[in-house]
Amino acid sequence: MLPAMLQTALAMIAIVALRYLVSSGLFALLTSRLRPGLYAGLGKQIRAEIGWSLLSATIYGLPAGIILWGWQEKGWTQIYTDPGEFPVWYLPLSLAIYLFAHDTWFYWTHRLMHVPRLFRLAHGVHHDSRPPTAWTAMSFHPLEAVTGAVAIPLLVFLVPVHLGILGLVLAIMTVMGVTNHMGWEMFPRSLVHSRLGGWLITASHHEKHHETYRCNYGLYFRFWDRLCGTDRGLSTRFALQNTQ
Repeated sequence: MLPAMLQTALAMIAIVALRYLVSSGLFALLTSRLRPGLYAGLGKQIRAEIGWSLLSATIYGLPAGIILWGWQEKGWTQIYTDPGEFPVWYLPLSLAIYLFAHDTWFYWTHRLMHVPRLFRLAHGVHHDSRPPTAWTAMSFHPLEAVTGAVAIPLLVFLVPVHLGILGLVLAIMTVMGVTNHMGWEMFPRSLVHSRLGGWLITASHHEKHHETYRCNYGLYFRFWDRLCGTDRGLSTRFALQNTQ
């Protein structure tokens, strides 16, 4: 019989892989309904994206499973389930801390991946998706997948977080990762071009990164891009066909 830690890790790998297939599959289906023909002729690319993504799911799921086991069996982490353990106001604050910390990690590791040697070695796999699709979000070389897989597991050792908030962080990460690569903008123009939208990353912003490579490195927010002078605005490759 497999050790409990390994069983939990394997279960988490399966969950991460299923999460990818379901989320990307649903948004790919939505794309086929709302933007028919957008992915025409991309079958070979999409199959490669799924292959790389399932490998990435293994790399993401392994540390997540070990952390889950450690939380359940050893109390290793700062994850808590009793909502009374911290004040109610800490729930949204912890969500903001996790998103900002994750965004910071992503911005700087993403910029590092654009160093020519690392780009050729690893990050080029992600940019082989031309154009990106709903299946692209987790299409990473294993080296890059490792840099993405450790961020949240490290945070749960450092910052207390309610299990429900942690689930919300993972849901936001999944949805934004997929929708930022779909090749069309699902959020309304009124949001994307608003003052608030000027600080958020959606497909219109991230698509610009896939067009020019040397800009728009963030995941959730445009804070680091603006501060570091790497924000180049929104993509002009596809029109924003949104509901108002």
